[in-house]
Amino acid sequence: MEFRPDDVAHMRRALELSRQSLLADEGDVPVGALVVGPAGDVLAESANRREALTDPTAHAEVVVVREAAERLGTWKLAGCTLVVTLEPCPMCAGAAYLSRVERVVFGAWNEEYGAAGSAWDLLRDRRLPHRPEVVAGVLAEECGVVVREFFARRR
Repeated sequence: MEFRPDDVAHMRRALELSRQSLLADEGDVPVGALVVGPAGDVLAESANRREALTDPTAHAEVVVVREAAERLGTWKLAGCTLVVTLEPCPMCAGAAYLSRVERVVFGAWNEEYGAAGSAWDLLRDRRLPHRPEVVAGVLAEECGVVVREFFARRR
């Protein structure tokens, strides 16, 4: 899978959201995500919101999938791309799958909890009827630095 020029531009915005989250120091892992519509417009953007919303499901990916669906008036996000700074966990991979996004683009690998090719590969499981395209490693080092800095501060 090759990066598209827009993938890098959108990842830069998601990275900006993750950095803002790190600076705000609200206690959430600084992950930024966007849903990009078929025409290239950003439908929703967020960072993790678990602490702010006291909601264990308020990962950035779930927040933006919900917002994009509401904005479009349908749960089917056909033709949309989910862009996220860290490889989605199983819950977020499930949200991407169930919303029928066309593509999932992520930055850093999540060796411990990732479900798009590292620990698991839920998005490309051949048993599923819908498998979005997965594009990994867009600005991976920059995305990984933000997460590593967060965990270094916690120690």
